[in-house]
Amino acid sequence: MVKLRLKRCGRKQRAIYRIVAIDVRSGREGGDLGKVGFYDPRTNQTYSNVPVFLYFLERGAQPTGILHDISKKGLFKELRVN
Repeated sequence: MVKLRLKRCGRKQRAIYRIVAIDVRSGREGGDLGKVGFYDPRTNQTYSNVPVFLYFLERGAQPTGILHDISKKGLFKELRVN
């Protein structure tokens, strides 16, 4: 099963997260299937590649709870416009 979840990167005490599609059995830092965007919790800034996000959702990928909450704030606004 494929999930859309956050992958930590950045330096110590200044983490940013990549939004990636990854197999459930992989660890947090495991190999991903595709990069979808990023999330910066310090500035609360989110960037996502909407066509790639929709591609993985159509193929049955499930977003994690945290990613679902983040995407409700910013990503779904973009989806309504398109």
